[in-house]
Amino acid sequence: MSSRLGTHREHDLYFLALATDYDGTIAHHGVVDANTCEALQRFKATGRRLILVTGRDLDDLKRVFPAFTLYDRIVAENGAVIYDPATGEERVIAPAPPPAFIEALTLRKVAPLAVGRCIVATWEPNETTVLEVIRDLGLELQIIFNKGAVMVLPPGMNKAAGLAAALRDLDLSPPNVVGVGDAENDHAFLRFCGCDAAVGNALQAVKEEADIQLAARYGDGVIELIEMILRDDGRVLRPHRHGILVGTDRTGAEVYLEPYGGGVLIAGSSGVGKSTLATALTERMVEKAQEFCVFDPEGDYDELEHAMTVGDARNAPNVDEVVAFLRKRVINVVVNTQALSAEERPGFFARLLPEVSSLRARTGRPHWLIVDEAHHLLAASREDIAQVIPERLTAVIFVTVHPDALSSVALRGVEVVVAMGNAAAETIAQFCRASGAALPSGMPAPGSDEVLVWVRDAGVAPRAVKALRPRQSRRRHRRKYAEGDVGEGMSFYFRGPDNALNLRAQNLLIFSQIAAGVDEGTWEHHRRAGDYSTWFKTVIKDDELAREAADAERNANLDAGASRSRILAAITRRYTAAAR
Repeated sequence: MSSRLGTHREHDLYFLALATDYDGTIAHHGVVDANTCEALQRFKATGRRLILVTGRDLDDLKRVFPAFTLYDRIVAENGAVIYDPATGEERVIAPAPPPAFIEALTLRKVAPLAVGRCIVATWEPNETTVLEVIRDLGLELQIIFNKGAVMVLPPGMNKAAGLAAALRDLDLSPPNVVGVGDAENDHAFLRFCGCDAAVGNALQAVKEEADIQLAARYGDGVIELIEMILRDDGRVLRPHRHGILVGTDRTGAEVYLEPYGGGVLIAGSSGVGKSTLATALTERMVEKAQEFCVFDPEGDYDELEHAMTVGDARNAPNVDEVVAFLRKRVINVVVNTQALSAEERPGFFARLLPEVSSLRARTGRPHWLIVDEAHHLLAASREDIAQVIPERLTAVIFVTVHPDALSSVALRGVEVVVAMGNAAAETIAQFCRASGAALPSGMPAPGSDEVLVWVRDAGVAPRAVKALRPRQSRRRHRRKYAEGDVGEGMSFYFRGPDNALNLRAQNLLIFSQIAAGVDEGTWEHHRRAGDYSTWFKTVIKDDELAREAADAERNANLDAGASRSRILAAITRRYTAAAR
C-alpha cells in the first residue's frame, strides 16, 4: 500500500520528451495517420521533445514516413544510427556488419535480406541459418526479434543504447522521458525511460511490464497517451515509481514525495534530525536516478555520499562553476557557502537559483533542490524574493528551524509539510499562520521516531509517519565547526565577569585561540557558568564534547589552567587537528 503526497496544481513540466516506436506503435501497416501526426504536433507545441526509436533503416523510414521532421531525433537501425532531422546530421554509433557475414548469408540464399549501416535484417524462420553463419565465422553478433523480424546487431547495441545517445544530444535524462512501444525489441528502451507505456495491440509481455497499459491500438493508443501527459504530466505514474520515500504511516502505507508536485517544507527545532532526514531522502533520489542539488550554507552536507561539493570553509563557490557541474549528467552537487559571510549568502543564492531554475526548465535536472537554512536564504524580510523564486518551483525541499521566518513567496509554493520533533503540531501551526493556510484539525502526537506529514489543501489531517533513516553515517561535519562561521547570533562571546570584553568566536579554531589568551578571571567566569559545555551542546551539537567540557567545568580539583588545557585538548583532538 502506498500514498502519494500533493494535490494537482499547475507546475513546471516533468516529462520533457516522448520516445515512440514506429511499426506497430505510431504506424499501422507502416503508415502514420493524420490524427496521430496532429497529436504529435500538439505534444511538441508544449515545448517538449519527440524521439523516434525504430528498427527500420533510416532511408526506408524517410520513404514511408514523410512527417519524420516532427521528431527532434531519430534513433534508427534498432539503436545504431542517430539522426537529427533539423540539420540532416547522421551519426553511426556501432560498427558496420562484416562483409564476410553478408556474403555468407547471400550464398545461403537468406531472403529477404536488408543491410543497413549496422543492422542486418531478415524474417523468421531464417534465424536458424543466421545463427549457423555467426557460429561458423566465429562472429560476435546478437540477434533481436521483433514480431517475426530477425535483426542482427553488434553486442550491446539495442534501442536503449541509441536512445541514451539521443538524450545526450538533447541534454535530457531518462526519468523525464516517456516511452511507448509494442514489441520484443522495445523492452530495452521502454525500461530505460522514466515511464513506459504499451499500446493496446502490444505483445502481452510488453503490456505486463509497462507502467501504463493503453486501451487504444496503434496511433490511437499514442494519442491516448499524449492526452494523458498533457493533462496530468508526471501524475500519470503511480507514486512509488518516481516518488521519494519518506517513511511508513501507522496504517502501513508508504508515504512519498513526488518530483512533479509542489514544494516541501521540512521544519522543526534545532537538533531534531532535519538534515538526517534530508540525507536519507538523497539516498532514495540516487536509487531513482534522480539528480539533486543541495544549497548548504553551513557545511552540514560536506560528507554527503553520491555528491560532489563546490566550496568549503575557505573557498567560496562560483555561480558559473556550480552551473557547469550541474550541466554534467549523473552528478549531484552540494553548494557549500561557508566561506561567505551570513550577509553574503542570500545574495549568492539569489544569483544562483535563477540559473539552476533555467537549467531545470530545459533539461529537467537537477530533479530535486534542497535548500538548507532556508529562513536565512529566503528570509521574510527580503523584498526581492519574487524576482529570485520562479512562479512555480517544483521538487524543492526547504529545510528550516523557523517556517514563520521564511518568505511568504516561498511558502506559497509549499505543498507538503514535514514537521519534526515534539513540537511538530506547533510547527505546522507556524506554517499556517505565515502562509495563510487553514490550520488542520486532528493532528496526532508523533512518537519518538515519527514525523507529522501534512498535505496542504488536501482536506485531510496530518499523518504520523515513521521516517526512514539514512544508511550513511551522520558524521560530525568537523570542518564546518572548526573553521566555518556559525553566525553572529550563534557565536561564543568571551565577555568576562564585568562584561568588559566582547571577543567573538565564530568557530572552534577561533574559540581555541581566544581561550588560550584570555585572562584567568574571564576563563573562570564562563567555566563556573557552564557556558562552554552549553555552547558545545546547543550550537556545535556535539554531545560528547559537551560532556567532556561539563566534566572539566564541574571538577573542583582542576584549577583554571588545568581545566583550560583539558577543554582545549578535547577540541583539538576532535576537530581542529582533523580539519588541518
